[in-house]
Amino acid sequence: MIEIKRITTLDPFYELERNLRNVILLRPIGLPDNAWEMNDHRSWHFVAIENNKLLGCVVLVPAENEETKAQLMQMAIDTGSQGKGIGKLLIIELLAFSKQHGINEVACHSRKYANKFYQKLGFEIYGETFEEVGIPHNHMRIKIS
Repeated sequence: MIEIKRITTLDPFYELERNLRNVILLRPIGLPDNAWEMNDHRSWHFVAIENNKLLGCVVLVPAENEETKAQLMQMAIDTGSQGKGIGKLLIIELLAFSKQHGINEVACHSRKYANKFYQKLGFEIYGETFEEVGIPHNHMRIKIS
């Protein structure tokens, strides 16, 4: 059974999360390992675990000047576990956590090919397509009531 768990940077699963993000997100596009960890210490980390194995992760970064907003970043699912609903479980937990903590808007920079995934979960595209790390992205957000 898959468990969604919130962890800190002190949790043993954090090192596994870092590695998963490197393997799935950074290395394929030529970025150095750990290139997107600048906010990790102040963020909330969610991981999907089954039989003590890390299957996926996502990071929620609080907005610096707005307590009611946060940014979803670094969603990564192990290659062998993709397409099994793990990303959806992570987002559902992240949104429930956000609601409980007074966050009423979660935004993300979605790689364009992932837009439909986020739209199915209630996110909407706003603004124009832009390029980030050499990949077309869209600004997306969801309002939480």
